[in-house]
Amino acid sequence: MEAAEALTLLMSPQGRVDPYPTYERLRAHGPVVQAMPGLYVVTGYPEADELLRDPRLGVLDDALRDQVWPNWRQSPAVSSIARSMLRTNPPDHSRMRRLAAGAFSPRRIAGMRDVVRAQAEELLDAMVSRAARGAPVDILADFAYPLPVGVICALLGVPAADRPLFRRWAGDLTGVLEPEMTPEELTVADAGAAELRDYFVELIVARRRAPADDLTTALVQVHDADGDRLSGDELLANLVVLLVAGFETTTNLLGNGLVVLLGHPAAAAELRADPGLAAAYVEELLRYDSPVQLTTRTSTAPVRCGGLDLPAGSTALLLLGAANRDPRRFPDPQRFDPTRGQAHPLSFGAGPHYCLGAGLARLEAQLAFPMLLRRLPELALVEPPRHRTRLTLRGYESLLVTLGTPAVDERDARAGTRRGSAADR
Repeated sequence: MEAAEALTLLMSPQGRVDPYPTYERLRAHGPVVQAMPGLYVVTGYPEADELLRDPRLGVLDDALRDQVWPNWRQSPAVSSIARSMLRTNPPDHSRMRRLAAGAFSPRRIAGMRDVVRAQAEELLDAMVSRAARGAPVDILADFAYPLPVGVICALLGVPAADRPLFRRWAGDLTGVLEPEMTPEELTVADAGAAELRDYFVELIVARRRAPADDLTTALVQVHDADGDRLSGDELLANLVVLLVAGFETTTNLLGNGLVVLLGHPAAAAELRADPGLAAAYVEELLRYDSPVQLTTRTSTAPVRCGGLDLPAGSTALLLLGAANRDPRRFPDPQRFDPTRGQAHPLSFGAGPHYCLGAGLARLEAQLAFPMLLRRLPELALVEPPRHRTRLTLRGYESLLVTLGTPAVDERDARAGTRRGSAADR
């Protein structure tokens, strides 16, 4: 199959639902292949890693976007993403990223361990209670979404009562991250973006009236003190992106990872028995079925990579999901193997745009998977789950499961032991 034909297949609904066979068709042409004039597809791990770090390549910022899409400012979805750190290059990217980075420092994330664990336990309690009534549970809606959205909303200072609003709005908006969109899909994305922007306009006003100890207040105060450090458009765009990126990727990591673990019961049993293995398991889950499958870069100068010369102005389609299965980096890459060691998947990118919340996503997954497996040892899928027809952000529509007989909650067991001892006395 020619590279252009394989790329067309990848962008089709069939290719988006299961991209891995098409990745291999593209890989057969080499780690970097020119699929059409000006467009280079990258499936190799070292090549993708190199291009992500090369300062001669950047994201599609305003100046570059004007050349290919003059009317992009008329789209609320595109313009809301474009003003954020996600779609800006240095020095603007570096300036904005520094303002939010403190909230995601390793020390701050480590200090959130107990908060994440408590939220996960609360969600598990509620899920077990609902399942006791006999109906299957959608573990995406009842656990994989509310856990990360609760954590990022706590960081941003979003009231708990508002958290259910964001799943649909974010799901609609993130359609704009796909490499191809129909006009109808863009209309849906614009509606989601408008809802999110309206919400954060109100939250910004509320934080001006009543400052709080949260990231929204901190960014509002930076903007109000010096608009050159953070403009009004940048403030709004980064709040939207921090919220959406803060849960969308982690929700898919939890959903994708759980399906993999349920399909590998021996590996799941090992993690259930030893939660200390969670870090290695999460890295392999990120590699094996990444929640983020691709990103793009545009060259501002000629670049040579993978044996090919990419002229200035070229677009590189970096298939992170394919790079994570490059056999030159990962022997037997189609096999789920949490004993690989230091895999360093590219699921969170690399270089200047390395995901700001990667540490937080890892923490949530490292706590969540052992808790799910230990508390719900009979967890099982009701039916084969269906993937969303998205390629950039890979995840499932829903995950209907039965919980079986939950294990005795360790907290209840300890409390029961204490009560028994007191009665004996």
